Amino acid sequence: MSTQSKPASSSQRNWAAQLAPYTRPSRGRAILDLATSVVPYFGLLAAMYLALDVSYWLTLALAVPAAGFLLRTFIVFHDCTHGSFWPTKRTNDAIGVFCALLVMQPYRRWRQHHAVHHGSAGDLDRRGTGDVHTLTAAEYLASPWRARLAYRLFRNPLVMFGLGPIWALVLQPRLVSRSEPKALRRSALLTNVAVVAFVAAACLLLGWREYLLIQVPVVVLAGMAGVFLFYVQHQFEDAYWESGERWDYAEAALRGSSYLRLPQPLQFFTGNIGLHHVHHLSTRIPNYNLQRAHDENEVFHDVPVLTLRDGLRSLRLKVFDEESGRRAA
Repeated sequence: MSTQSKPASSSQRNWAAQLAPYTRPSRGRAILDLATSVVPYFGLLAAMYLALDVSYWLTLALAVPAAGFLLRTFIVFHDCTHGSFWPTKRTNDAIGVFCALLVMQPYRRWRQHHAVHHGSAGDLDRRGTGDVHTLTAAEYLASPWRARLAYRLFRNPLVMFGLGPIWALVLQPRLVSRSEPKALRRSALLTNVAVVAFVAAACLLLGWREYLLIQVPVVVLAGMAGVFLFYVQHQFEDAYWESGERWDYAEAALRGSSYLRLPQPLQFFTGNIGLHHVHHLSTRIPNYNLQRAHDENEVFHDVPVLTLRDGLRSLRLKVFDEESGRRAA
């Protein structure tokens, strides 16, 4: 795994101007994204329903590509929250709200929390919103034993990939806090109503048992992949962390966001989100332009590169050691 970095070059300092051409959304590419995410997702759900009369093993086999297309639909939703997917705001938001229903996320609230994540990733003083809960080694050692145990359990792969998808996709988005702004509470409540109506309609049309047999494996598989991607993007060994005035947006993007180099077709199903360093440096670049931006700009050629095996190894890392500046188990 290559994680060394160099002092900021002139190309790195001029990144905004260099990346501007890649931030222009394309209607044609956006339509192609929808045709290779939402459309096959619905098609596979229909095939899974028909396969129930043949064999549930066949249904489960179809759940694997269906989960991949649900994950790809999430990337479309994600791009819409950044306003980068479609050229016009109204259509961008309309597509985003529709995809939000499919991935069961409140569009406006998720957009707000995710924007906070982008503005604070790698800042030790601004942890806690839209990120994976992370303690420093000193904070961990100073915590009561119950808190240390809970923290370890939270980061245990069995919990993270077993309960994590259900919590992240199904339960947590349904919770509404009175401390949140009214607009964000309304976003969550309206999404909850829409999700309940959608599920109820599906159960009436297909039958509740058939709906669960189809939807549960797809959501769990897609959720497991999503949790892994979100975790590894900022939790690798040499990921950038700084405090206060020492924190720098560009450095956090280039040194604190991984380039997870995935083989095809995994890069296709994950919507190029493995190029996370590009996305964090410029959130306005749509997923279909990330690879080209990376290939054509020198600023991205000296960033942390992870393989899938590196990503799996990073799951053992639990805390950030401020003395060494590295993650530790």
